Order: sequence, then structure tokens, then C-alpha cells
Amino acid sequence: MTDARLAELAGLLPGLRLLTDPADLEHYGRDWTRRWTPAPLAIALPAEVAEVQAIVRWANTHHIAIVPSGGRTGLSGGAVAMHGELVVSLERMNRVLAFDAVDRTLTVQPGITLQAVHDAAQAQGLIYPVDFAARGSCSIGGNIATNAGGIRVIRYGNTREWVAGLKVISGSGELLDLNRGLIKNSSGYDLRQLMIGSEGTLGVVVEATLRLTEPPPPSQVMLLALPDMDALMQVFSVFRAKLSLQAFEFFTDVAQRHVLAHGGQRAMDGDYPYYVVTEFDAVDERAMETALAAFEHGVEQGWISDGVVAQSDAQAAALWRLREGITESLAPRRPYKNDISVRIAAVPAFLHEMQSLLEREYPHFEVVWFGHIGDGNLHINVLKPEALAEAEFISQCEHVTKLLAQTLQRHGGSISAEHGIGLVKRAYLESTRGAAEIALMRGLRQVFDPQGVLNPGKLF
Repeated sequence: MTDARLAELAGLLPGLRLLTDPADLEHYGRDWTRRWTPAPLAIALPAEVAEVQAIVRWANTHHIAIVPSGGRTGLSGGAVAMHGELVVSLERMNRVLAFDAVDRTLTVQPGITLQAVHDAAQAQGLIYPVDFAARGSCSIGGNIATNAGGIRVIRYGNTREWVAGLKVISGSGELLDLNRGLIKNSSGYDLRQLMIGSEGTLGVVVEATLRLTEPPPPSQVMLLALPDMDALMQVFSVFRAKLSLQAFEFFTDVAQRHVLAHGGQRAMDGDYPYYVVTEFDAVDERAMETALAAFEHGVEQGWISDGVVAQSDAQAAALWRLREGITESLAPRRPYKNDISVRIAAVPAFLHEMQSLLEREYPHFEVVWFGHIGDGNLHINVLKPEALAEAEFISQCEHVTKLLAQTLQRHGGSISAEHGIGLVKRAYLESTRGAAEIALMRGLRQVFDPQGVLNPGKLF
């Protein structure tokens, strides 16, 4: 606290928590990428909107960069502070502020976890439908900053579909009240949507009004074993046509081996190259009969080799664990990650080209891939051989990512489906966005953050 600038900030905001201990700087200065050495100036933990606003204005006065911070579960380096930035952690701003039964909205602070939002919605007999494995540690502010997707996108869409209003502090310190929970609002540009997915480069979210909805009808979970990659889209097409799907997720035998080694439970005898976990509405026996008929059709066509239907909630959770436990099981290996997407119609052709690329370029690396096949989103995890130096491993992976970005460009895909661009994917943004688009994005950033204090170096 000997820095005069920090002393001034502490004097301006006597109630503000400021941390400078080296352990705190390391903890708050990085996200799950673990690739960069954190080196922030300090950590600020505001508890009120006015404190965030004052911090941003102080940063403008002293030309100090700010890195907004939520649960830091990001995988693209979007919350990394390594050049003397002030990390502004919103973790103390973690309360439910209001519930409106008529509008079916929940107003929350940005530091609240996704799990806490789920619990608050459930207490009102409703649901907030965005969901994924990091629900217990990720924050709503971070979900909004990256337009998080997850396992229910096929039914409910991404985060942006469920944000009714936002309060945001712009880069110049102005408090913006965006959309105010309105369903219809044709009064010009929707700046709320512009903020969603902007990775903290246009403003700091300080409050969010979220839409809630009815709980889904009773559902059933099924695990399918498939003989080859081509069967994935065949099975998806049949199940989507016959059933009301809530989720349709796939993973490979390599992914399953890691989950089983990490405590997962084997669900069927034998090993198969591809698996699907699907959840669908099952309100009555007729729905289950339809599901079983779809399964039998897949078996007859040679698209399905085996299957398991959950007989209890515990077994359903165990089947989901095979998919949701992948990231956790791989974490100790610090994998290099790609998070990509293409149109669903383009998935079959892209999968073949992608698999050929990975087999050619990673002959000695273990590659684990899985994803949300129902919305065209694939996750590729490359595991570093123990004997290979970290720098050489990253260099080889970035070479392959450049080739992958070119492949995505040919198929009209995106280098980032739901994790954001951050630091990791800056070099590949042009594969997804045209030069004119990027120029306009830079211009928008200049408008909202004239002095460039918000999360500099990220996205561009």
C-alpha cells in the first residue's frame, strides 16, 4: 500500500477492500488458463455500485488499466492481469437484489454464482436455464461477459437470451441502465446486447436482471454408444425429429477413460469410440416408447451399438458425470484448449476435416474432444507429453490452431463458441470476423472506453 495511487484510492473509498499480498495477487491475477504469470498492481473488492464507479474514474485519472474479475473460471485468458493492472473482483457483490413474480425476473449482483442463481429461481418455482459444469464457481458477471452457453443451449439458447436488463459502468465511469427489463423496446440500439459477450472491454457489469422460465417437464437421460463419427449426426437427426430434446452431448472413448480414472462410473460393458448423453422430455409412457423406438431404429441402421436408460435420479447423474466430468478430469494436465463452432448443417463435413487435421498434426499428442453437437460447438483438449517443454508444446499447438482457424473460416465457423477471445485467441479473430467488422468493433471500444482502461490487450 506504499503506492501513492493506491493510497489515494483507499482514501477516496474508506470501505473498499484492497489486497496487495503476493498470494492474493497470484490468485486474483489469473484464470484457468494458467499460461501467464500474474502481476497485477493490486486487487480491489468493491461491495457497492458507487465503489465500482469511483474505481473506474480513479483509473482514468491515473491511466491505470482495470481487469474485471468474476469466478475466473475462463479458459481464454480474459481475466489475466500481468502488466500492473488493478484487478476489480466483483465477488463481494454477490446478492440477489429482487424477484418480480409478474415479470418472472431475478435481479442479481454480478458476483453471484450460477448455482446460487439456480437455487434462487428454484425457490420461486422457476428456473434460470443456462447451465454447465462450472456452475458452482463461475459468476453471472463472467457468464454475461462471455455469453456463456453450456449443455442446454439446444433447448434454451445462450446467456444473451435470458438477460432482460443490465447496469454497467462504462470505461469513462458512467452508469448505464440498459433495457430495464423490457420485453419490447424499439428505441434505438440495444446496448445491453452489445455488452453481452464483450469480455469486460466496454464496461463493468454491476447488476443484471435475468429472465426465468417454467421448469421443464419430467425428463429421461440416455447414454448411447456409437460405432463411428458419421453416426453422431444421424442419431442426432433422428432423436431431434422424434423427441423434445433438452440436451444432446457427445464425447469420445478417450474422454471417458479420463473421467473413469477420475472417479466416474462405467455405465456399460465394452468400449466404443463415441458416446452421446441425451436428455429429453418424458412426460408419459408414450414418450418413452417413442424414445425406445428411435433407439431401436438407430440400432437397426447400425448407428447405435449399445445404450443405457437411467433408472433413477442417481443413475441419471452418473451418466451426466461422464460428460460433465471431462474438464475436471483433464485439469491436472493443463490441456491446450480449442472451443470452436460451426453451423449444425456443416458439422459432418467439418468433423471429417478436423479429425484428419488433428491426426496429421498431433501424431504423438493425446487429443480429447467432446462437445455440444446439437448446437455445433466442439471442445478440443490437447494434453502435453511429460517430456515436452511447456513453451514448445504451446508453440506446436498454436501452429495447429492457425490451421484449425483456416479450416473454420472455410466452413463459416467461429474460433470461439462460448469461451471468449481473451488473450488466447486474439491472433485468430480474423478467421471469424471480417476486417470491416473488426474496425467497427475497435471503434465501439473507443466510444465506450476512450482512454482504454478496461481490460486492455483482450479481444484485440
